[in-house]
Amino acid sequence: MSYQTLIQPVIERAGQSPDHLTLVMVNDDGSEEQINARQFHDRAVAYAKTLTQIGVGPDDLVILVLKHSQVLLSAFWGALYLGAIPSIFPFLTEKLDPELYMQRVQKLVAHSGTKAVITFPEFKGRLSDLLADVDCKVLSTDEVPAPTGEAFSSEFMQNPRADKIAFLQHSSGTTGLQKGVALTHQAVLNQVAAYSQSIDLRDDDVVVSWLPLYHDMGLIAGFVMPIVSGTPLVLMSPFHWIRDPKILMHAIHNHQGALCWLPNFAYNHLARTVRPRFIEGVDLSSWRMAINCSEPVYHTSHEKFLKSFSDFGFQPEALATCYAMAENTFAVTQSEPGQPPRVDWVEIGALQAERQAVPAEPETAGATAMVSCGQVIAGTQVAVVDADGNQLPERQVGEIILKSDCMLREYYRRPEVTAEAIQEGWYHTGDMGYLADGHLYVSGRKKDLIIVGGKNVYPQDLEAIANETSGLYPGRAVAFGLFDERVGSETIVMVCELLDGANADERAEIERQLRQQIVAETEVTLADVRLVEKRWLIKTSSGKIARGDNRQKYLAEFRNQ
Repeated sequence: MSYQTLIQPVIERAGQSPDHLTLVMVNDDGSEEQINARQFHDRAVAYAKTLTQIGVGPDDLVILVLKHSQVLLSAFWGALYLGAIPSIFPFLTEKLDPELYMQRVQKLVAHSGTKAVITFPEFKGRLSDLLADVDCKVLSTDEVPAPTGEAFSSEFMQNPRADKIAFLQHSSGTTGLQKGVALTHQAVLNQVAAYSQSIDLRDDDVVVSWLPLYHDMGLIAGFVMPIVSGTPLVLMSPFHWIRDPKILMHAIHNHQGALCWLPNFAYNHLARTVRPRFIEGVDLSSWRMAINCSEPVYHTSHEKFLKSFSDFGFQPEALATCYAMAENTFAVTQSEPGQPPRVDWVEIGALQAERQAVPAEPETAGATAMVSCGQVIAGTQVAVVDADGNQLPERQVGEIILKSDCMLREYYRRPEVTAEAIQEGWYHTGDMGYLADGHLYVSGRKKDLIIVGGKNVYPQDLEAIANETSGLYPGRAVAFGLFDERVGSETIVMVCELLDGANADERAEIERQLRQQIVAETEVTLADVRLVEKRWLIKTSSGKIARGDNRQKYLAEFRNQ
């Protein structure tokens, strides 16, 4: 059957196969809750009816300020049932400044014309006070009645239409108004169909995910796609996983997990923290695709992961890569299932100075490994262009642009931003990369590019080296450029958090090793290195390093030293 909306297959499955396993929630205490198709449907219906009672209707925006939980899933799908437009906002954590967080919520709600906010009871009073001057209802989860076991209801089956906005994915920026990526039901269905084909989604697959649901990788790959396709989903909190990474391996073993999406840092985090004794008896042979996505992909991370987990049944051909973004719903490219992603060794000098990906002998001096993000999925086109918008030949680095049948309709209520990003039907990603033999290689962000003496340097490459430097906190380093009038070019600064307290001699040795390795791997010299204590660096709500904010903090604290 060809579905017109995201809710139709979910409602149909609940009626025809009520006992179908839909979701397994792994709780922070290690217990699990299994939810079948009928239970998932009934809980969504409860939210849809409650939203109706407070005046929410089709096309109204509903912001979800909820922790990672089963309740969040029910609220999201309940708004979809109604034809409203749900959007998940990151929940307040200890890493976020409370006042700044509340300002963002108020600004987003006021600008976007939000009709309702759903939150937990303990947060309702604060949000109600914050939004007192805004025409917006605040609904607490304890005001939604539990399903009563009534007869199966399909009353929402015809809501809404395929061309209507299904939901918004909000950007994770730390400054300015967050952009709401508006996606229609049809665009998301097109993505689910094309991406399912690209990963060879099977009837017996199980998806295991710890990813936050406000980020496109977690929202689509780790939530919407499995719920729509009927693929069982095993879900755990990202905070639980960060504290105890081995739970992912045990979940894959216990539930015969086949698919899992991971940002690049997670490969290093798992390899570094999960000792063999922690997963004794675990069998990872069911894991057929560990898909590296959302961050620049590094060959060394894959090698570390293989070395750590091949003895537990993880196979090299299970390594996979994907290039994705919220503006295309999710995936743009995907590596081929059943074989490791291609690795393209190129001359680092030519890549930096000439923006040319010149092939080089693997593992030789001056060579760097670029990992393929795969080939374009069905319904999507990709091109690489220069600064004037002219398409570039293969192996020439430029900006990646795309057009597809699963692209965003608009940035919600942001016509000026939409017009800037989409030109003649092509979405300009701001990412830099090149094409080679039909494969896409991503080198970094256009806006983050540092130009030093004519060389194009991507800060992600330097940060990856810091992540491997002994004594530094992995994932807690930032590199950026500062213009130096004296030399008439940018210089490179790095700020890195120390793992533990170190004396002056130890700090000097850590800095020396970092500088030496960066010169060896990238032929770049750092103008300044600052080793700071934990929690100095500013991160976005989705956990990414906020490069611009950290640059400003560096200037404020260290520029005159």
